[in-house]
Amino acid sequence: MGLLTNKVGRNEIKPGDHIYTYRAVFAYSHHGIFVGGSKVVHFNRLEAFSDADDDEMSDLSSSCPTFPDCGFKLPNSGVVLSCLDCFLRDGSLYNFDYGVSPSVFLTRVRGGTCTTAASDPPEMIIHRAMYLLQNGFGHYNVFLNNCEDFALYCKTGLLTADRRGGGSSGQASSIIGAPLAALLSSPLKLLIPSPVGVATLTAGMYCMNRYATDIGVRSDVVKVAVENLEEKLGYGNSHGRVIIEHRSLNRGTAR
Repeated sequence: MGLLTNKVGRNEIKPGDHIYTYRAVFAYSHHGIFVGGSKVVHFNRLEAFSDADDDEMSDLSSSCPTFPDCGFKLPNSGVVLSCLDCFLRDGSLYNFDYGVSPSVFLTRVRGGTCTTAASDPPEMIIHRAMYLLQNGFGHYNVFLNNCEDFALYCKTGLLTADRRGGGSSGQASSIIGAPLAALLSSPLKLLIPSPVGVATLTAGMYCMNRYATDIGVRSDVVKVAVENLEEKLGYGNSHGRVIIEHRSLNRGTAR
């Protein structure tokens, strides 16, 4: 991937890749896991399935002319199987980067494009995505449990230990971090008279906040087996012990 864009061609993606596309003129991005066979497993708000005017509705169409199973989902679940065409909705295709260095991470000004965390093997990633298609991923929350959180979990098996403290989404972190950086830098305007200096400081604080909340850096993450995710997220009926998978010590290199 280049430093400025993660845009790829369809022939460049492989099963197990975390892909995304932009919506509403680059206002936000929608993420999913490419599982092969021109199919993507992704996570949406339940409201998107019932509101015909919702921006995501065409992702979830069951009238796909190419793939009869496009739009498959279980009742009361936001995890859906779509064909690549319906997922992209004529948008461009991007590949999310894993195992990037801190310096590369900080050059990506926009959140939701990469992480320093390492990716698990493709077969494990696809297993998680297909398991969640059959079992769900809890309730959608734009800040705590969104489509990027879903894809990040499928790729790494990592979740924040306390979901109330925020999810792992870099996109959500950017939404919160930008105004927070501006707010924190406001008192320093008296000490830094130059507008350029203030802008540089604000940008620096924004980037550092993004880095500090990256799932590959945070200390409050655990690796949870997908079979026990229901209990961890608190939406299932499992009474068994939560299995914590062994977390690789080599967090900075993607496999």
